Amino acid sequence: MGPVEDFSNFHNAVIDRTSFDKISDYIKEAKTSSDVEVVFGGNCDASVGFYIEPTVLKVNDPTYRTMCEEIFGPVVTIFVYKDADWSETLDLVDATSPYALTGAVFAKDRNVIIEASTRLNEAAGNFYINDKPSGAVVGQQPFGGARASGTNDKAGSYLNLVRWISARSIKETFSPPSHFSYPFLGADE
Repeated sequence: MGPVEDFSNFHNAVIDRTSFDKISDYIKEAKTSSDVEVVFGGNCDASVGFYIEPTVLKVNDPTYRTMCEEIFGPVVTIFVYKDADWSETLDLVDATSPYALTGAVFAKDRNVIIEASTRLNEAAGNFYINDKPSGAVVGQQPFGGARASGTNDKAGSYLNLVRWISARSIKETFSPPSHFSYPFLGADE
């Protein structure tokens, strides 16, 4: 971790004190919870910049706060499910959070990938398969969330433009109808 001017740093500070306080509060709460294990990281330092160590949390409760809320910082929460609970876990993923910004599925089985993509259709504005769930670059990959994460209008794509227009259809007929009835109704016989 360190300043962005030094390209040997992999990770930089969060944007401001407000972000730092919010993210560090998530981590502090996790450290005191009996349902959470801090697997990696968990340290925060605001003495010179607003640095939050990349942190991995493992939860026993799939509805724990960090599983349901968007955290715009280096915190990842993991819930380990049993293989036999795959279908229920997809339901859980789809229903756990009002947010739907980004999601990812890692799998080798093509049927699992198709099932996850289909069943989680509304669960993420950007959905990644076997790739990290971040790093969309405007102009290269459209980005936008659904549900409480936004309007899913995809910055960097024509879909964003559609948000700012009001479609209007105009139909003009140069050969107006001469009778009100349709031929199949038999009124013309």
